[in-house]
Amino acid sequence: MNYEELLAFAGRNPMLSLAFAGLTIAIIVTEIARLFRGYKSLKPAELTRMINAGDAVVIDLSAGSDFEKGHITGSRNVQPAQLTPAHKLLASARQSPVVLVCRTGNASSNAAKALKKAGFEQVFVLDGGLPAWQAADLPLVKGRG
Repeated sequence: MNYEELLAFAGRNPMLSLAFAGLTIAIIVTEIARLFRGYKSLKPAELTRMINAGDAVVIDLSAGSDFEKGHITGSRNVQPAQLTPAHKLLASARQSPVVLVCRTGNASSNAAKALKKAGFEQVFVLDGGLPAWQAADLPLVKGRG
């Protein structure tokens, strides 16, 4: 297929061509934003390695009742509104890996942006939240932890 054939196709199918161009631009913008957001997403297996290494601070941003129903071993429950750089769990963790976990991924993404802005060096988010953890057949602990 050459350039003239592509132009002829675009001329015959303007809506399809516009949709293709729009989707291409959206993908490029999304990927550039992901590269510059400042924090990284972790898969459940990667989080397991970090927990086993013993240097990760895992913070669960779920509501207290949801946290008691099930959370990752060793995680601490902090409400998103209380998550500030001065919080007692975070005060000594500026150089440590901080992993944020929530039920959907929305609250942890917003909190990760705030922590990066506050100067935390290693901020991570569990990709897919607790549903991804459960889908990987990894255990949850019940109770306050």
